[in-house]
Amino acid sequence: MFAVTATQTDPDNPLAGLTLGEHPEPKVPDGWTTVSVRAAALNHHDLWTLKGVGIRQDRLPIVLGCDAAGVDEDGNEVIVHSVIGTGADETLDPKRTLLSEMYDGTFAERVAVPCRNLVPKPAALSFEHAACLPTAWLTAYRMLFDKAGLEPGSTVLVQGAGGGVATALIALGRAAGYRIWATSRSEGKRERARQLGADQVFEPGARLPERVDAVMETVGQATWDHSLKSLKPGGRIVVSGATSGAVPPADLNRVFFLQLSVVGSTMGTREQLQRLAVFLEQTGLRPEIDRVLPLAEARDGFAAMAAGEIFGKIVFAG
Repeated sequence: MFAVTATQTDPDNPLAGLTLGEHPEPKVPDGWTTVSVRAAALNHHDLWTLKGVGIRQDRLPIVLGCDAAGVDEDGNEVIVHSVIGTGADETLDPKRTLLSEMYDGTFAERVAVPCRNLVPKPAALSFEHAACLPTAWLTAYRMLFDKAGLEPGSTVLVQGAGGGVATALIALGRAAGYRIWATSRSEGKRERARQLGADQVFEPGARLPERVDAVMETVGQATWDHSLKSLKPGGRIVVSGATSGAVPPADLNRVFFLQLSVVGSTMGTREQLQRLAVFLEQTGLRPEIDRVLPLAEARDGFAAMAAGEIFGKIVFAG
């Protein structure tokens, strides 16, 4: 079958290890099944893998991709939850892993997954939109509705508008009735964020009209100081990643004096993915898709992500 794999890692030239071509059919352990992939979404996780982050060399070559929507062996349209673990919240299992870390991922014609990881795809959602949910949108869902502790009408600052999680935070926050502010270095992305539902947009580090109830932090080093300074007393930063570099140590004096809290967030559970899919079906909300490419043109999608030239999600289909 055709697949997109990581055959080597290089922190300086990650695309050097990106290989497109024939790959063996997936092995299906007991309790697993096979999904014929109709659409799969690209994440920064895939780029980090090519850089050698979070992957052991003895696991190469490995099929990349965490997210997918497709058809199971019984003909059901499904969304794949990519966190493989046990317990009521598999994301907290210390032995958890994601597809494309220990097991082959979703950038292939077919992928093997645990049967319990399949969520019914609402008929109203296209395969392309459904494929965007398991990582970026599910992470945003958990950040906003599980970790942030927000009340209706709260003001939320989203740092770094443009990526998959950030665009999901803007759209979900708007739909939930929060006042959403967003930052971006790009004037074009700031305008796109406004069109997506942000009430106000700012350049990174800009002085805000007032302090906010919560900051959604996926950028890290480049925005961390601004995130701390932007919070009201008692406010909260929810962190789910650091695309610009590791999050620096907090200003403990500010954190203590203003009683700020910093919480980490992961991808959500299978049950949360199912609730998210239903939420989109009921509200008509849909993920922002930057472009849809054939799987055979995956290199172009990786290059665009590496260059930061995207707004929303890149999806591979067909």
